[in-house]
Amino acid sequence: MTTDAAGYDDRGEVPLAGYAVLASAFAAGTGTFALLARRRGVRLPERVPPWDVVLLGSATYKASRLVARDKVTSFVRAPFTRRAGEGEANEVMDEPRGRGPRRAVGDLLSCPFCVSAWAAGTLVCSYVAAPRLTRLVCAGFGALTVADWLQYAWTWTQRAAED
Repeated sequence: MTTDAAGYDDRGEVPLAGYAVLASAFAAGTGTFALLARRRGVRLPERVPPWDVVLLGSATYKASRLVARDKVTSFVRAPFTRRAGEGEANEVMDEPRGRGPRRAVGDLLSCPFCVSAWAAGTLVCSYVAAPRLTRLVCAGFGALTVADWLQYAWTWTQRAAED
């Protein structure tokens, strides 16, 4: 495996080693969870009902947007990103800064699609360990997701009525 960024892209700006560290941390975290869960006798669910998949998906969506785009969570991203602009609905657009691991973390934290893998991993591990609590947390995130879409619908309706 090569981590030579210059051989990967023309400018040599892709922090491949940082990505490898992040991917390793993710794998180590899920592996550690699996080992601890097994030692403590936690059993995997035989099936995951479709409703729980929808709930987990909705919560993953909202958690990733909160981490990657919300103004209030800017303090989490600030060491690794810089503000690039304003988005819709009071969201912000950040871009990664720095080099190496700092840049890799900035890439992760500024991308809701990237954060969603980590959020889903966390929620799935929580679902295995404490399904009732996780459903409640996911229901809260799900309610926020529905509220967001209703806010968008209301704004769209108002704009349509003004035209």
